[in-house]
Amino acid sequence: MAEKTVTIERHITEKQKQHPQATGTLTALLYDMALAAKMIASQVRHAGLIDILGAAEGRNVYGEQQQKLDVYADSVIFKLNDHTHRLCAMVSEERDEIIEIPRKYGKGRYVLLYDPLDGSSNIDLNVSIGTIFSIHRKVSTGGDGTLEDILQPGSRLVAAGYVLYGSSTMMVYTTEQGGVHGFTLEPSIGEFLLSHEDIRIPSRATYYSTNQGYEKAWTHGVRRFTKWLQGIDGEGHPSLGLRYTGSLVADFHRTLLRGGVFYYPGDMQQPEGKMRLMVEAQAIAFIARHAGGYASDGYGDILEIKPHKLHQRTPLFVGSRDLVVQAEHFIRQHDQDWLKQYLPYREGRQDAP
Repeated sequence: MAEKTVTIERHITEKQKQHPQATGTLTALLYDMALAAKMIASQVRHAGLIDILGAAEGRNVYGEQQQKLDVYADSVIFKLNDHTHRLCAMVSEERDEIIEIPRKYGKGRYVLLYDPLDGSSNIDLNVSIGTIFSIHRKVSTGGDGTLEDILQPGSRLVAAGYVLYGSSTMMVYTTEQGGVHGFTLEPSIGEFLLSHEDIRIPSRATYYSTNQGYEKAWTHGVRRFTKWLQGIDGEGHPSLGLRYTGSLVADFHRTLLRGGVFYYPGDMQQPEGKMRLMVEAQAIAFIARHAGGYASDGYGDILEIKPHKLHQRTPLFVGSRDLVVQAEHFIRQHDQDWLKQYLPYREGRQDAP
């Protein structure tokens, strides 16, 4: 039996005590995200029993069909955070514009970005789904949150995390002080308990994770990288197993605990890729960095990209550092045409196609 039982509230509070200058605002914000996770997890567990499965009437900003659980999860996170005096703005994958904090509730010093339900196309199939979130400090003057507060590189994040709704519900988070910690929900008492302390990506990789159904559209460098992971292209590298679920949170969680690489590259038809920089890639990259890993868009560090629009997309390679660096090598060597198409997107240049 463990020497002590550590709840997520206790863990976050103890970490706060290590920084005398802390005000407790970020601690409370992280705990509110844990509460949101409990509420969403409850609906996920009962999704097959109540009228919540299936498509809602609307589509999100990306033109994707919203699921009923998408709408519920988005509403829960918003309602738990709009009145706390901790935030000046929010950004959700499900909403077109910045979510302003009502003036009657007061404005705070943080910005919350979130994907309320990642992998929602898997909901009806009972496959793992998740929530992704990240937090920036306010940098603009004045009370209202602005694009300046939101369009910050991921290297400036103060915290990020995700929640995995699978065979059990697990919340993983990290802050700018470092350390990636995982908590598993004990449903009988309704508490997240520390189950994975100071997670580090294993030095020995086990799996690669990607949708090879799209391989026909991939660039030559990405194909070569994939063959290298399989042990077909090049020598001296053991082959990795393929695992892919189509839920970013689930695929990254496996990579985090078992080692390897997840990737969703860009191609010549969609050079900018598919992943959402602000609500998905930044958070995942931040967690990977603090777990000893690395995240890249195939050109450079995801966390160093200066965003230029709210719903910017990006290619994503994340996991064991040596594997991601190898992907960059193959792309630099073989995909100069793609880089010419992609870099204007990355840099927000006017000559972007």
